[in-house]
Amino acid sequence: MTEPTFGISFLRDDNEPRPAVTADMSVVGLFGPMADAQDGIPINRAITFNSDDTSVLNALGSNDVADAVRGINDQLADFQRAARVVLVRTPASTSADPATKINENIGSAVGTQAEGSGMYGLLKAGPALGVIPRLIACPGLTGHQTAVNEANLICASLPGVLAKLMAVAAVDGPANSLQGFTNWRETMQSERLIPIETAVKAGNADGTTSVRPASGRILGVAVRRDFEKGGFPFHSWANQPVQGIAGPNRPIDYSLTDGATEGQEILAMNGGVIVRGEMGVDTAISDSGFVFIGTDTCSADTLWQFYNQVRGRDFIHLMFLRTLRYYLGRFNITGHAIQSVLNTMSFALRDLKADEHILGYTVGFTKDKNSPENIRKGRFCVRFAAEEPPVFRHLTIQSARYREALNAMLDDLLTQLELAA
Repeated sequence: MTEPTFGISFLRDDNEPRPAVTADMSVVGLFGPMADAQDGIPINRAITFNSDDTSVLNALGSNDVADAVRGINDQLADFQRAARVVLVRTPASTSADPATKINENIGSAVGTQAEGSGMYGLLKAGPALGVIPRLIACPGLTGHQTAVNEANLICASLPGVLAKLMAVAAVDGPANSLQGFTNWRETMQSERLIPIETAVKAGNADGTTSVRPASGRILGVAVRRDFEKGGFPFHSWANQPVQGIAGPNRPIDYSLTDGATEGQEILAMNGGVIVRGEMGVDTAISDSGFVFIGTDTCSADTLWQFYNQVRGRDFIHLMFLRTLRYYLGRFNITGHAIQSVLNTMSFALRDLKADEHILGYTVGFTKDKNSPENIRKGRFCVRFAAEEPPVFRHLTIQSARYREALNAMLDDLLTQLELAA
C-alpha cells in the first residue's frame, strides 16, 4: 500500500489534449553509384551526415551523387548551414561499354527489396539511423530509357519506396529535347514523382563546366523553402533562383504570356524547367539569374497534382501518427478519451490554419462509423478533412476602357466654366 493513511496524494489528470508532434520533411535521401568515392563510404548501407561535413564531402568523390550534395549546399538560405542527408552508395559498373555501364548502374541503383540494396536501402534509414529521408533523388540515372515506350527502371520502381517513406522524388529527365521529355513523361504516373526536364552546367575544379543533373539542386531549393517556412512543407518551390550553376544545359524558350513555347509545353506536361532571366524582356520570368519553374507531380489525379499539397497532406498524416500514438494502450475508450483525441486533432489543425498552411478543416466523430461491436474491440473511427492551398500559378487580368472617367472630366469642365462665368 503506497497511499498514505494520513497525508496528501496527487493524481494527475491526463485527459488534456496533446500538443502536436511534427516530422522533419526536409531530410534529403540520395542513392546511386559513386565510382570514385573513398572506401569509407559503404556500399548498399545507408549513412547520414550534414551536408557541410567536410570529411564526408571529401570522401564522396566527384560523381553525380557528390555533385548533388554540393548543389544542395548552394541553395541554402541565410542562417541555414546545412541539410541533413541520407546516402546509399550503390555498386558502380566497371564496363567500358557505355550502354552496358548505364544499364548496370541503373540495375544496382534499383537494387532488390529482399537484400535491402539500392533504393531499398533508404527504407532502413529510420530504424538504423533514426532519421527518414523525404526528399529523394537518384542523380543522373532516371532519364535513361532503353526504348521510347519503356519506363526508366528507377522511375518505375521508386513510387513504392516513396509511399513507404511518405516522400517525394525529383527525377531527372533526358534533358535533350521536348520530344525526349514527352516520351519519358508518358511512362510515369505517380503523385510522388516530380519530373525535372532541365540539366545544369556546373563548374569543375579546373574552371571548366560539365553537364550535371538538376535534381540535387531542386531538392536544395526545397530544403531552403521548408526552412524559410518554419519546416512546414505546404509551399511550392517554383519561381525560385537556382544558385551555383553556370546555366541550364540548353536554352528553353519561355514566355509568361504565350503557351506555345517549349517551357510552357513542358509545364503543361507537369515538368519542371530551369530558365534564364532576361533583362528588358517583359514576358520573362525574371530579369536575371536562373529560375526554377515547376509545381506538379506526375499524378493523373488533379486533386493531388501539386507537390506542395502532397507533401502537406503527408505532414498532417505524420503529425497525427506521431501525436496520437500516445493514447494507444494508455487510455480506455471513454467519452473523455474520444473527446481528447478530437480536441488534439482540432488544435493541431487550428494552428496550421492560423499560419495559413491550410485553408480550413473539420474534425468529427459519427455514430454510423462507430458500432458498439467495434468499440468493444477497442476500436473507434474519427474523420478529418483539410484543404491544402493550391499554388498560385496563373493570373487572368480583365482589361477594359473606363467611360466614367470621361463623364467625370466633362462634369469638372462644366463646373469650371460655370465658375468662370
